[in-house]
Amino acid sequence: MVRLNLLLLALLTACALGLVTSQHKARKLFVELEQEQERARSLEIEYGQLQLEAGTWAMHTRVERIATRALHMHTPEAKRIQVVPRRAQAQGAAQ
Repeated sequence: MVRLNLLLLALLTACALGLVTSQHKARKLFVELEQEQERARSLEIEYGQLQLEAGTWAMHTRVERIATRALHMHTPEAKRIQVVPRRAQAQGAAQ
């Protein structure tokens, strides 16, 4: 009977240690999950800010201002503009 009690005590201790270990791992993983979710939220905010910045850099008025001031470019006169048709349109017109 004493042997059985000792065996059951050993099994109970092993199960208790397994339970404590699994709870500790679960808590650790939960903390890690929350940290990653916070990181994902901050990356989403940064992505939105970068999209706004990219939109600002690509604005037509900004590009035109830089072309005019820094590169000394200007819009050509209407009589100097030539429209080049696409190949499909040019082939369709030739037939």
